[in-house]
Amino acid sequence: MSGDNPVDRPNGDDDNERPEQSKGGDENNPFAAMFGGASTEQFAQMLQGFAQAMSSPSSGPVNWDLAKQTARQTVSAAGDSSVLDRDKRELADAIRLADHWLDDVSSLPAGCSKVEAWSKAEWVEATLPTWSRLCDPVVARMAEGMAAAIPEEMRQSAGPLLGMVRQMGGVMFGSQVGQAVGGLAGEVLGASDIGLPLASPGTAALLPANVRAFGGGLGLSEDDVRLYLALREAAHQRLFVHAPWLPARLLGAVEEYAKGIDVDTSRLESLVGQLDLTNPEALQNALSEGLFDGDEIANTPAQQAALRRLETLLALVEGWVDTVVTAATDGRMPSALSLAEAVRRRRATGGPAERTLATLVGLELRPRRMREAADLWKRLTDARGVEGRDALWAHPDLLPDADDLENPEPFITGASELAEFSDLSQLGWDTSDPPVEGTPDDNAPEANGPDSPGNDDAGPADGESPDGPDGPDGGEPGTDRP
Repeated sequence: MSGDNPVDRPNGDDDNERPEQSKGGDENNPFAAMFGGASTEQFAQMLQGFAQAMSSPSSGPVNWDLAKQTARQTVSAAGDSSVLDRDKRELADAIRLADHWLDDVSSLPAGCSKVEAWSKAEWVEATLPTWSRLCDPVVARMAEGMAAAIPEEMRQSAGPLLGMVRQMGGVMFGSQVGQAVGGLAGEVLGASDIGLPLASPGTAALLPANVRAFGGGLGLSEDDVRLYLALREAAHQRLFVHAPWLPARLLGAVEEYAKGIDVDTSRLESLVGQLDLTNPEALQNALSEGLFDGDEIANTPAQQAALRRLETLLALVEGWVDTVVTAATDGRMPSALSLAEAVRRRRATGGPAERTLATLVGLELRPRRMREAADLWKRLTDARGVEGRDALWAHPDLLPDADDLENPEPFITGASELAEFSDLSQLGWDTSDPPVEGTPDDNAPEANGPDSPGNDDAGPADGESPDGPDGPDGGEPGTDRP
């Protein structure tokens, strides 16, 4: 295991090209409002919807009905064009060609069972269940800290008022999350653009309007831009569908992080004493002070381990996608190098994935780490071949860990225990065709939508210990490898 702290980004390369993330109202950070960054005008608009939202209370920490309504309003205000039939046909053709090219450079079967061309509003609708799973644990931990900060005598005397305050908190967070997701919809390119499986398994999707905006200043043909992004989307789906443990592991790392959030109760106690529910501007000013001590947000060993797992696994996913897309376009698409550089620059300067994860869990993804992962996958291809490389995704314990990314030679040249297997099915791979829309998919993880009860009571998966997929020590990918 590496002692490297993913939160403390090292100097060098393009890791320090990214603008500093601010805790307040960073207009480039769609999730800043979740932590008090909304403007007074936005806050006033949010209060206008309280009465309606309070009439339909949510059972969870976030009012997701209001979140969806706010996200759609945010998208509409920024402008959202309908997807044309031509866009749908062009994307379907691009995904079909992308899978054909990827068949030549990957032993994982195609994973796209459904192709979607989304408007921004449709992206919001399709991904909101996953945002619920990502945000609810973080917000719930914040709410617990707020409740703990209220003096006991106030709790006893306030009675029903505290219930109303909790309900208002759900409305407030619902509005802020909705603004954040709506803002993100204006930037994302597809269903897997932030590296997490936001849509249902097997759904390959791009947002044609955002794809055109991304390619607008590159001087390249729209067909090339669409095909390159379709290749990345189709490559992600091969992993998400045929390594069924992967989506749950990625989302689970965020949930594990949330469990260890340490709320600054001393600051909250001060804020509670200042709250005046009759004065919206004063309430906004109090909230803008922030709920967390930034220096203490990720100081527990459990949180550091969760962040290391998440960063390493995301780097391995994105590095593999970079590797197979580079191989698929070699000799076929001269513009691929320029497009790969555009994607790299987007990461380095803080794209949607980087800002989302930095705000939700305090993780700043390092471009250097993703380049290390891509280099490792390329060298593994040379050393073991395509099938030997891809077989490592059969189980998380077979994957490289953070130390292997920094010093890959022992992992690459070490004796491979995979050589005795002649096909992926012997390693437990799901080599079947992806599920067809409308049919059950036993391997697909359940998506926790706004009304879902969550998976907290779910038992361990088949073959998994009660301590979870990482075992009792919560190790990152590869730590249990013999």
